[in-house]
Amino acid sequence: MIESDLMLLFDGNVIDERLTWFCEPPHWSVSSEERTLRVEPAAHTDFWQKTHYGFEADNGHFLSLPVIGDFILTTHVRFNPIHQYDQAGLMIRLSPDCWLKTSVEYEPDGPNRLGAVITNGGYSDWSTQDFPDERREIWLRVRRETTDYLVETADDGRRWTQIRMARLLGDRVGKPVAAGLYACSPKEGGFVAQFSLLHLYRGRAHPSS
Repeated sequence: MIESDLMLLFDGNVIDERLTWFCEPPHWSVSSEERTLRVEPAAHTDFWQKTHYGFEADNGHFLSLPVIGDFILTTHVRFNPIHQYDQAGLMIRLSPDCWLKTSVEYEPDGPNRLGAVITNGGYSDWSTQDFPDERREIWLRVRRETTDYLVETADDGRRWTQIRMARLLGDRVGKPVAAGLYACSPKEGGFVAQFSLLHLYRGRAHPSS
């Protein structure tokens, strides 16, 4: 269980041993030269439950560590999407029926969709906003405060904008959650995502930050 702040910069050739894969992707690597974690999701991978589309998918690639208490989870990701819904970002997970993810999802005819999916009781919802077609990188962070979650984005990693506030109904104070990075390719393969960092800060953000 992680009990202190953690900054992973992916500047070596291996990932931190405290991180574990759920559905490890067939192709991934850590590049000390590029200073990134490179993930190539398999085709037909996704996290989604029932709503609107009627299908259930729980085979996306998720690299995480267990955390208790309040925290701020931050990443910076570059993406080169090819097929509709290619996505990479942050995820918080309690079970297949209770989780949160946030990312930019690719739309070939644009605009892309910046948003968050909240899944409670085995049903997903998806809040979105337009994201510029030409943009290929973003900062994302998720703040856990008791059992509430605040999802935020930034262009520069400093000036944050809230895009979602939600609760995971399976969460409880003092309960550990899996927190980390994820990537999916719901249609076909070929998508590449590059994460330059994963920062876990224990506690809450200062009101001005």
